[in-house]
Amino acid sequence: MALITIQATPGSTYKTGSRMNIGETIRNYRLQKGMSQGDIEKRTGLLRCYLSRVENGHTIPSLDTLSKIATAMDLPLGQFFTDHFSNGSSKNLPPLTEDEVRFLNQIRRYSMNLNDSDRKLVLAMVKKMAAGAK
Repeated sequence: MALITIQATPGSTYKTGSRMNIGETIRNYRLQKGMSQGDIEKRTGLLRCYLSRVENGHTIPSLDTLSKIATAMDLPLGQFFTDHFSNGSSKNLPPLTEDEVRFLNQIRRYSMNLNDSDRKLVLAMVKKMAAGAK
């Protein structure tokens, strides 16, 4: 499992080994699937102008928003965070168990009400758990 580094600034980068912008990742998957921003808009209710801002790195989407986008593209949420640019192909993630899905949904629900400081604390704890799982 790769560690994810999140920098909460405009033009934010998410990286797994090499620098990766989540907006670029979303755009690449969308184009691979032959979808337009309008297609994502219809499936999620997110405005096309918002999707453009995400893809161009001007806006950082929430986990809930990323989940909506992933569902619209028939992708597992974790696919956005894999090191899929190495070797030009994406890694297939193992399917999540029912308990793992329940846990991630709880984290998503609770994280919506967190302030920035608490969100950073949760992220640091998740990183430590991921490092211990290696």
